[in-house]
Amino acid sequence: MLAPSHPLQLALGLVVWSVWFVAIYGGLSVGCALAPPDAGLGARTWLNGLLAALTAITFAWLAWQTRRCWRAARSRTDDAPSRRFITTLSAGIYAAAAVSTLVIGIPILGLPPCP
Repeated sequence: MLAPSHPLQLALGLVVWSVWFVAIYGGLSVGCALAPPDAGLGARTWLNGLLAALTAITFAWLAWQTRRCWRAARSRTDDAPSRRFITTLSAGIYAAAAVSTLVIGIPILGLPPCP
């Protein structure tokens, strides 16, 4: 596990978000091509359930990392300013990625997967 002040934290949130984004839309496309769910079920399909679970796991991890970095930033009063900067900025980036995950993932709950 990387320390909250590790410089890689600055990019990791957006990398995780982008991998989730590709997986969600790639998984949707592959699922609709290989085993399309019954259109009469609406949004209550196995595919939507799988995508919603992946979204919830990704959101939970990003939210946990946000909290972890934010707490580390607030507890570092005597550390180098660069470490506090990295942890504060990382918390903001993780929060933006978490919110983006929710905003993009919410339609999974109400829209049928395969038109």
